[in-house]
Amino acid sequence: MGISQSYGKPLPKADGIKLIRAAVDRGVTFFDTAEVYGPFTNEELVGEALAPVRDRVVIATKFGFDVDFATRENHGVCSRPARIRQAVEGSLKRLRTGTIDLLYQHRVDPDVPIEDVAGTVKDLIAEGKVKHFGMSEPSVATLRRAHAVQPVTTLQNEYSLWTRGPESNGILAACDELGVGLVPYSPLGKGFLTGAMNKDTKLVEGDFRNSVPRFAPEAMEKNQALVDLLRRVGEAKGATPAQIALAWLLAQRPYIVPIPGTTKLHRLEENIVAADVELTAADLHEIGSAAAQIHIEGERYAPGQLAMVGRDSAPAGHAVRNRETP
Repeated sequence: MGISQSYGKPLPKADGIKLIRAAVDRGVTFFDTAEVYGPFTNEELVGEALAPVRDRVVIATKFGFDVDFATRENHGVCSRPARIRQAVEGSLKRLRTGTIDLLYQHRVDPDVPIEDVAGTVKDLIAEGKVKHFGMSEPSVATLRRAHAVQPVTTLQNEYSLWTRGPESNGILAACDELGVGLVPYSPLGKGFLTGAMNKDTKLVEGDFRNSVPRFAPEAMEKNQALVDLLRRVGEAKGATPAQIALAWLLAQRPYIVPIPGTTKLHRLEENIVAADVELTAADLHEIGSAAAQIHIEGERYAPGQLAMVGRDSAPAGHAVRNRETP
């Protein structure tokens, strides 16, 4: 996502392709994108970058928004079956592939029964256009309803040492029970847990974190205690705060696959090394005990974005107006 949007000026396409191919050269095999990133431009970039190695990588993308193909304006969530099919056809072309390895519903559409969504993806799997079904930020109840129609392979929810909702809202427990994987997005706290930011950091124009309460200067000042904890543990391990944050996530469950984004080669290499950082039971206890004493200041999203997470879909059988039109 960050290559094409959200953090200020996008990377030039050639630089983005070079970075993705450098990741492949270093052993990275899982790449995550979405129709709405750009919109459209990130899928195009990912598709071009990975075309020469398509048989060696797994590509995940997402549907779930009503994006105008002419103006590229986003009109909000939309998971009507016809719109899902339209999104998938576009993604297949932009990604230069015959099948999407993992297709997520980006955000729950409260006006469309999740049974209709899961059923549409089930049909796409039968047609060979999709291999696996995923969801992002659903409620536990909606996850269960979807899973009953088409098994959900993985959830993509925000999860990190400073966003620990999956531990308390039932998501981790449901993943344990149902055999669903978890792909934490923003595993480095949108950059904060790297230690590269503080209360004096000035975000550039166009950086979406300018609207996130957790990135207000006073919030960052209070949240610095969490970075200090990661740095302290990292110094004893010869690791950076980012590497400890990722290693902590990897230690929570065997099925957790965090997806740290970056636009910089040295950060990519730093993140990869995190997989080799070993945290002992004593380390995990130290981190857990210390983190429990730290109050995280500020919400993880602005109100409009926060309203789209953890939602339930419409009840099964609910009539969807204009259901068969994109």
